[in-house]
Amino acid sequence: MKSYYVLKLTFLLCFTTLITLSSNAQSSKKATAIANKVVKAMGGMEHYNNTHFIKWDFAKRTLFWDKWTGDVRIESPENNLVILVNINTLKGKVFKNNLLVQDETKQNELLVKGKNWWINDSYWLVMPWKLQDPGVTLSHVKTETLNNGHTADVLQLTFNDVGVTPENKYYIYVDQTDNLIKQWEFFPNFNDAEPKFILPWDNYQNTGNILLSFNRSKFGPKNVEVSQEMNKTLFAELNYK
Repeated sequence: MKSYYVLKLTFLLCFTTLITLSSNAQSSKKATAIANKVVKAMGGMEHYNNTHFIKWDFAKRTLFWDKWTGDVRIESPENNLVILVNINTLKGKVFKNNLLVQDETKQNELLVKGKNWWINDSYWLVMPWKLQDPGVTLSHVKTETLNNGHTADVLQLTFNDVGVTPENKYYIYVDQTDNLIKQWEFFPNFNDAEPKFILPWDNYQNTGNILLSFNRSKFGPKNVEVSQEMNKTLFAELNYK
């Protein structure tokens, strides 16, 4: 039963290698080979798919994610919001000021907002696992020397009808010594000459059977918890403790 749900959800969340082979025909062989090394260095795709729950803080939000079902809980004290949404179906509940949002139009707007938050916030955490998602094109653009003296392969990520901002572009710097991403550059538009930001990917930590970069030196996800068991009531009710 566990294998069934893993296969089903990895299809829905676009994390499987089999799907990406045809979807990313435009990605260069060199870039794809480097992306495969990154995944291997971080524990392998099988261990990632077998990871059940992830909890983390990003910006002023706390997120809980059941990777096998697509259920997500987002707590945003700044907005007095708790959003319970399934990212595959967009079904769920929304609580504003501890009260259930009854208006269907408002509820649906907030469920979409919750999914968009999850798309953004999870990308800051699990981007290395999504390098070969459908709609992502990878190309090797150059090599550069990192601050630690190591040589890095620089890969360009562009997008085709995927995510909420497909016009974005990223450069990621993969250390040739350990095959881990050490830096990324974000370009709001593909044609931008200069990135909006350049930030490190550092402080890699073993979490369960995988490696993740969090509590970074400048910015990024914080207080990450990976587990195989979690109180599932938190995806259904406002109060779960």
